[in-house]
Amino acid sequence: MNATKEVNFDGLLGPTHHFGGLSAGNLASLSHRHESSSPRRAALEGLDKMRRVAELGVVQAILPPQRRPHWDFLREQGYVGEPADVIAAVAQKQPQLLSVAYSASAMWTANAATVSPSADTADGRVHLTPANLRSMPHRKIEAAQTTRLLREIFADERYFVVHDPLPDQAEFSDEGAANHTRLCSRHEAPGIELFVYGREGDDGGESGGRFPARQARPASERIAKQHQLSPDRTVLARQSRQAIDAGVFHNDVIAVGNESVHLVHEAAFVDQSDVLAELESKFGAGLTTLVVTEAELPLEEAVRTYFFNSQLLTMPDGSMTLVCPAECQRSYAAQQVIKRLIRADNPISWSEFVDVRQSMNNGGGPACLRLRVVMTPAELAAIPAAILWTPELHERLTLWIETHYRESLSIVDLAKPQLASEVERALDELGRILGKERLIV
Repeated sequence: MNATKEVNFDGLLGPTHHFGGLSAGNLASLSHRHESSSPRRAALEGLDKMRRVAELGVVQAILPPQRRPHWDFLREQGYVGEPADVIAAVAQKQPQLLSVAYSASAMWTANAATVSPSADTADGRVHLTPANLRSMPHRKIEAAQTTRLLREIFADERYFVVHDPLPDQAEFSDEGAANHTRLCSRHEAPGIELFVYGREGDDGGESGGRFPARQARPASERIAKQHQLSPDRTVLARQSRQAIDAGVFHNDVIAVGNESVHLVHEAAFVDQSDVLAELESKFGAGLTTLVVTEAELPLEEAVRTYFFNSQLLTMPDGSMTLVCPAECQRSYAAQQVIKRLIRADNPISWSEFVDVRQSMNNGGGPACLRLRVVMTPAELAAIPAAILWTPELHERLTLWIETHYRESLSIVDLAKPQLASEVERALDELGRILGKERLIV
């Protein structure tokens, strides 16, 4: 069996995880707005998911949280002075900005970047483009730190190219791998890269619907070009307005693909039959397209359970496992779909359920929490070993979380200066765990 592997880079949920309700179109985020969160429980849930994925035989890596509050963002709003004075002034004058500055949404690393493996690119290197996330202020502030972090991890220019984020313009609004799917016969083989967008260009995301469309077609086109992808192995598809208005703010809420399997709701794309036909034509023989109908799993239930935000993983024996959020276990419709898929003639042979309730309540399921990077043995050896999951690292991170994370965090706690000091100490300690005096972020 070829040693090329898909590595799952999971974001470690940060100590400022809270329910800010900042994301328009994300129904879970909006419905839990300003409830009390549990950063400690959130981080342990995410860490437990990483352990389960690693136990299944998939290489698992860990990305640290970004530093919060985002002082540069607050300074850009005109607040200067000592940290405690800045927090106090913002809390008095514009308290809503504290939620943005303290946002821990970088934990959803499916939005961190779009990744094309070396098998797909003309120069034979892995290409990564950090997402600019310009459609939401609390996500936009992540881009610069994400770029620095990816350039530290993927520093060897023999194997990797980390591009700048796309320009901060409406026509280049980019949401990362959450709107990108790679299909291939096997990980080491050249793949078909599917880019999904919600709008054509410089229209600000306004399409006359209930929620804004975030990804712009020109952004997807530019990424495909700078990643040196062949047009013959690239497909662009537009999200359906029906799906967006149901709460499908990213394509990974309505479809998931892995190697030769593409699992998709029937209402995912505009002109869906044409999109699927193009994928099958460019892929050639061997693509398994699994369509879930509205009758089987209504859009509303798909969004509520995040069924399509499951992780579809290739096991060491070549079969596939669907790692679903625990909410699917409590949904009759989702359970019936899972049973049908496992019984049918396709590579999916097993399902697992993971509890990531804190992330789910903020609008991110198992697949939101990871960025997939396919790497050859030489490429994998070129990244820092300290961020690769091991049982020993798991134990150290568990103790670190239990020591530094609050059990409960409310929106009013963001106005208390001691939170910033707690987070600074926690992330300094994490830097030492990961072999650095201080994290680059």
